[in-house]
Amino acid sequence: MADIQGSYDDLFTAVPNALAAFLDAGDVGGSAAVFVDGEPVVDVWGGFADADRSVPWQRDTVANVFSVTKTMTALSALILADRGELDVDAPVSRHWPEFAAAGKEKVLVRHLLSHTAGLPDYDGPVAELYDWPSVTSRLAALTPQWEPGTAAGYHSLTQGFLVGEVLRRITGRTVGEFFAREVAAPLGADFSIGLSAERDHRVALTVPPPGRDEDYVAGAPDQDASPSTATGIRLRDGNSVAWRRAQIPAASGFGNARSVARAQSVMACAGTVSGVRLLSPAGVERAFEEQYTGEDRILGMPVSWGLGYGRFGTTYGWGGWGGSLVMIDPGARMTVAYVTNQMREPEADNRGLELVMAAYEGLQGLGG
Repeated sequence: MADIQGSYDDLFTAVPNALAAFLDAGDVGGSAAVFVDGEPVVDVWGGFADADRSVPWQRDTVANVFSVTKTMTALSALILADRGELDVDAPVSRHWPEFAAAGKEKVLVRHLLSHTAGLPDYDGPVAELYDWPSVTSRLAALTPQWEPGTAAGYHSLTQGFLVGEVLRRITGRTVGEFFAREVAAPLGADFSIGLSAERDHRVALTVPPPGRDEDYVAGAPDQDASPSTATGIRLRDGNSVAWRRAQIPAASGFGNARSVARAQSVMACAGTVSGVRLLSPAGVERAFEEQYTGEDRILGMPVSWGLGYGRFGTTYGWGGWGGSLVMIDPGARMTVAYVTNQMREPEADNRGLELVMAAYEGLQGLGG
């Protein structure tokens, strides 16, 4: 069995065992964490940070979690809403006047968070993603593909820029700056949206699925760059220095399972973790209220969206291209996170679900 580092409560042995099984099956590296009541009951890691398997995955190794980043951007927006600085039922153009062009006067902030704004496709060049003014200008000029609020279509790249520009207009700070100051620092969460050069040595670059190379583009309907997305993101883009330096608030978040679980524990614990209050209980509950349920036009599957979070029964969260995931269970005050540098083909990837189920095994023992 693969060597697993870190610590865990004996009741939750199934979680490190699951991580070890992934590594035994060929994964390069990864980390897993389970937080209950805002405290870690599992914090483990193993494998390697590089495709050559020469650099061990360390306690402070971080990886790109791709669309798990959306939950961090959503958390930032929810904090502003809870403070009364952002009205999710207000038109986006209240904060971003240029956005009202091309029939978007009735797009509300909650439409951005719930993937119902009708702006799922980004059709500019990949290099433009690294230039915030160019991206937001392009998005402000777009015409919605459907009447906002009437349908959902996964805004894989666009959501982060749309929500991020609203936040920037309100606060004068980028999403990454806001998150760093208002979430990461108070909680001691080692997660960032975009990555500074001094952290590069800690990055585990993403490894393509077996038989693929760095030109791999996610093409399955439940992945970040589906066929209907005009601009496809290749793995080499996600591994580039330009991607790390940019703030792409839907997809360029870097962290490990511990930091993901720590940050999102706020949502599992009614807004307060370890004495640090980021949200009111009502602000948390509002995030999980149904905004849309039905077939997602981009994902091609049934979805239920809250304000920035996928709704799965009484649990909430989201996954990222390549396999990373966060799951929040407010009833159990539990957060489960999985971060990996090893991609698998999406139709054969159940790792996140397996870790969540392993966490529930421990939770049952904890309750007993």
